[in-house]
Order: sequence, then C-alpha cells, then structure tokens
Amino acid sequence: MPAKLTDVAKLAGVSLATASRAFSDPGRLAAETRQKVVDAAVQLGYDVPGLSGSRTFGVVVPDISNAVFAVLIKSIQDQAWHGRHRMVLADTSESSTRERDHLESFTTGVDGIILCSPRLPSDQIQQLAGNTPLVVINGEADHAARVLMEAGEGLRQAVEHLHALGHRKLAYIPGPVSSWANGQRLTAISRFCGDWGIELVTVGNQNATVDGGLAAAASVVASGASAVIAYNDLVAIGMLAGARTLGYHCPEDISVVGIDDLDIAAAAEPGLTSVRVPIGRSGSLALELLLEQIAGKPSTTEAVHLSSQLIVRGSTFAARNADHALQGK
Repeated sequence: MPAKLTDVAKLAGVSLATASRAFSDPGRLAAETRQKVVDAAVQLGYDVPGLSGSRTFGVVVPDISNAVFAVLIKSIQDQAWHGRHRMVLADTSESSTRERDHLESFTTGVDGIILCSPRLPSDQIQQLAGNTPLVVINGEADHAARVLMEAGEGLRQAVEHLHALGHRKLAYIPGPVSSWANGQRLTAISRFCGDWGIELVTVGNQNATVDGGLAAAASVVASGASAVIAYNDLVAIGMLAGARTLGYHCPEDISVVGIDDLDIAAAAEPGLTSVRVPIGRSGSLALELLLEQIAGKPSTTEAVHLSSQLIVRGSTFAARNADHALQGK
C-alpha cells in the first residue's frame, strides 16, 4: 500500500499540517523539523503529490466577496501553482441550489473538488459527489476528508478574557443558519459562558458581512450586553459602526470580539480583538489531501482539526459597572 502523508507525519513525530508544510511551504519550518519530515518521506517511499503531472480541480465557496474565502482561495491557488495544477472556481452566493448545481457539474469536469463551508447536508453532498475525490473545509461530510478550522480554543480564551475584564452579560451575533461554523461557534460560546457564569444572549442570524453587523447593532445594544462576539470580523466591524450610530462607543460602552483575524482587524479603529483561525493553512492542506486522493491513495474520513487563538487589541476593555448593563447610558 502506498505511503500517505499521515504515515509520514506519524513517523516524523509531527502533525499532519506540519508534514504538509514541509513540502508546500518549507520556509515556515525549522530546518531540523523539515529534515525529519523529508527523512520520513524517503524512508516510506512517499510520493509528493503534484510532481507527476498537473491536475484540474474545482473549488466551491459560498461567497467570493467575503474576505475569508478570498484568503482561502489564494492559499489554495498558491499551493496549486507549485504543481502547475489548474483551479476552477465556483461561487454559490450562499445558495444551496447553486451549490448543488456546481457539484453536479464538477463531478464530470474536474479531477477533484474542494468544497468550502457547504450549505448542503452531508447526505446530499455524498450523493452529488459520488466517487469524485472530495475534501470539505469547515463542514459536515462523513464520507469525505475534512479540514476543520475550529474556533473553540480561541473562543475559550475570548470568554475567559471578557470574564477577567468584568463582563457578565455577553451577546453573540450568529451568521448564516446553514453554516457549520456558526453552529460550532454558538455551541462553544454557550459552553464557555456557562463555565464562567456569564449570561449569553443570541440575537437573530445575520449575513456574514459588514451589513450583517450593522443590522444586528440595535438588537445587541437593546440586550444590555456589555460585550459581544460576532460570527466573523466583518460582522464585528459592522457592529462597531452600528453601535457608533446609536451613540455607543467601543470599548468604553461595549467590547467587541470578531473571529478570523483578517488583516482588516488590525487596521480597524479601535483595533479589533479577534479569534485567529488558520485560514491559509487550511487551504493548502486541503489541496494536499485532495491530490493524494486523485493520485489513488486511500482517503481518510477522519477530520483534520486546526486550532485557533485569541489576538487581543483595543476593542475589548473593562466592563463599565457591576451590573454590566448599558440601558442606563
């Protein structure tokens, strides 16, 4: 049986992501670590994907205008360039119907598919993909290889951070109802708020955009929460702007936390505290896994979990008073 990248990682004593970087982005690794991976690959006779001929693969995303998916697409494209592979991009505009149509067309037109943040349920994805090599990023697909950018650890740090600042009532602005990441984030925040004795209020689902944050601002302020975690950085930045139009200021009146840590988070005013998730790394790793499948190597349905961390900036500050309510402002 041909060696897989997981075998190389195990023999080298490193994570799957580290083993992938040894071939895709070696400059990010210490020389000693990189050499361990290379030695393991030589010992196992591992064939680096992409060196024996170019492939054409499809990438399906929910919203190409969303900066998160722009970063993801770039990382996949950069990785593909090394093997001169060709990428065909499809944007579903958050529509499950369009996602279904793109999957159907890709099963006969490309060598494999990377499906990012799917809106379709797992059983439909399996039926549509059939035997076409498939890797899913941030989504449920029991039959396929998956790369999951989990915000859980960063959210634990965020809730602990807000608790230390004296916040006892927290609002969460959720993203699209059909988003796997949204469900995971809400579950994590609920659990950690319970651990720290923080009251959690969830406002209505929003688009994963600045406009979504603007739309949610009034509900967050009306809730009396002294801090808010948004579905992503774009929603958080919209929340900042919306709060200002209502006469509230961040972080004096309300603390705001985003998720993703896009470049814009550091440039926001104030700088946005955000949960950093490894967007670029997930894209390059997903392509590595896909190329292994295309090359005929056995596929795994065991998900690869990529962790997160909190990046603290100026948008979080101590709660104003013991009651942590803003109605009396």
